[in-house]
Amino acid sequence: MFAVLKTGGKQYRVQSGDVLRVEKLAAEAGEKVQFNDILMIGGTVGVPLVEGAGVQAEVIEQIKGEKVIHFVKRRRKHGSQRTKGHRQQLTLLRVTDLLESGAGDSGVKAAVGTGGTGRSGARGGRYAMNATQQAEMKQRVATGGAGEKAAEADDMKKLKGVGPKMAETMIAQGVTTFAQIAGWSDADVAEWDEKLGTKGKIEKDDWVAQAKSLSGE
Repeated sequence: MFAVLKTGGKQYRVQSGDVLRVEKLAAEAGEKVQFNDILMIGGTVGVPLVEGAGVQAEVIEQIKGEKVIHFVKRRRKHGSQRTKGHRQQLTLLRVTDLLESGAGDSGVKAAVGTGGTGRSGARGGRYAMNATQQAEMKQRVATGGAGEKAAEADDMKKLKGVGPKMAETMIAQGVTTFAQIAGWSDADVAEWDEKLGTKGKIEKDDWVAQAKSLSGE
């Protein structure tokens, strides 16, 4: 039997005993985690997720991916150019169990990315946002930040080049304040540029400097 799970914006086809690399999870080596976003398991296909299904895995270690060279050349900046290297942080784990039902009662910690958002469940630990929560998030962003959680978040649309869709994506991935962006290192800029798919926009528009100004630093 195999399952198809989703984590870090990617999908993985797994079987018991498989070893795979996923985007970094908030877990220690030897810890057991559970993926709850299951698109397919056995002969059951989700709509979009399979209710009650889960994939459990044991964390082997936290690793880094292969080095990626990031070259940035700024137009009209007196020939300014910059070359940086980046290694994506990953988690290496081994799949132990495929659960077709009852995952919510397993008591195993949910697999949550270090930059992701989660919620506390009554019994199943932390989970990624479901379809209802995603719709609520879209509504809060569209209405300019109505609601308790949006009230706590800064208006990311104040950053140059950030529209409602990008702001929604940033909030969903845990970037909610200008202070967070103001503290980004070069490695963080490269990592979030990849996560958000901004194609160099973060450095080109100097989000860090913008965020420092907007946060009053």
